[in-house]
Amino acid sequence: MSSDTSPEHPTPAAPAVSERIRARIQAAKYRFHANDNIAAFIEPGEMEALLDEVQEKMKSVLESLVIDTDSDHNTQDTARRVAKMYLNEVFKGRYVAEPPVTEFPNVEHLNELMIVGPITVRSACSHHFCPIMGKLWIGIMPNQHSNLIGLSKYARLAEWIMSRPQIQEEAVTQIADLLQDKMNPDGLAIVMEADHFCMTWRGVKDMDSKMINSVMRGSFLKDANLRREFLALLNNKRG
Repeated sequence: MSSDTSPEHPTPAAPAVSERIRARIQAAKYRFHANDNIAAFIEPGEMEALLDEVQEKMKSVLESLVIDTDSDHNTQDTARRVAKMYLNEVFKGRYVAEPPVTEFPNVEHLNELMIVGPITVRSACSHHFCPIMGKLWIGIMPNQHSNLIGLSKYARLAEWIMSRPQIQEEAVTQIADLLQDKMNPDGLAIVMEADHFCMTWRGVKDMDSKMINSVMRGSFLKDANLRREFLALLNNKRG
């Protein structure tokens, strides 16, 4: 009688690490779109295994592009380099937990407009995986109950959000949601201006087009004078 591990009954292959992670996310009924963070579903050691898996699949992509990675010294290690770039650099905001940010009480009851920026941001279009390179300005109108964060932490939080495949409109909204939740200000304003390589590198190849969009919350949305003050100060810095 044949055993379960005989040639007639081979041992089933273990699921790929990406399948295990995906199964946890789906069991939790959690979303895993390109711009979502999934760090909570990745177990210790799995990022290394995921890196190996992405490398193998990227090697298949290169083969399908009819690139001889065996004899072409320039592309022999490209699959590994691309896998490391995606997981550890340009898309790392999907795979790592939110950076720690110390919040301070507004003990001096500051209630004047604060503007942080320009913060350099780098991302990638989720439609073509082409780079998005731009600047971000953040306006805060605190109240006595607001939490305050260190200046560098705005850049850290923005980088965490932006290091994912994005569309710019959703990225700015995600940053606004994160800061609103952490700081609870009376007003929050964000403006982003960026070059999109899906327009400059491919497609229409228009080198001069930029995308500018904004999110206004609370007093910035309700108070036209405050909104004008913020935009005027921002325009002076941009000009």
